[in-house]
Amino acid sequence: MAPVSPTSSSVVFRERVTPSAGWWIIALALSAMTSLLALPLTPVGAVITPLVVGAAVVLWMVSLSTRITVTDDLFTAGRAHIERTHITGATAHDEEESFAQRGRLLDARAFLILRPWAKTVVRVEIDDPADPTPYWLVSTRRADELAAVLDPGRD
Repeated sequence: MAPVSPTSSSVVFRERVTPSAGWWIIALALSAMTSLLALPLTPVGAVITPLVVGAAVVLWMVSLSTRITVTDDLFTAGRAHIERTHITGATAHDEEESFAQRGRLLDARAFLILRPWAKTVVRVEIDDPADPTPYWLVSTRRADELAAVLDPGRD
């Protein structure tokens, strides 16, 4: 891969990992069930309570959405970022292998950006002398594409 100038910042990959429709349906159904808690106390509360709880759940789920951005010189996942010069490799994992990466194969020193609604992960190998983190494990729905963009060995 050719050296990248420090002023270069063109976006080569962008994804927002948001909850799937199933997660939204379950969350809103559970919010609606809160009306049953308030109904014995007051009929007005049976209407207001699920609306308030539903709004809180929507805000909470939106806040859990993760933005992944790769530019020519920077990889950003959520609030964390690292210069691409410190990335030595990236591997996409299918659903079965992602389960193992999040569990029995996980290194306790790894940096994790995991979301349960994204079934696949990318393992991003890090080589930074100032950072003991061996790799990042990032949830994504486009694992192959993200790994291809991040892996410095691919062109």
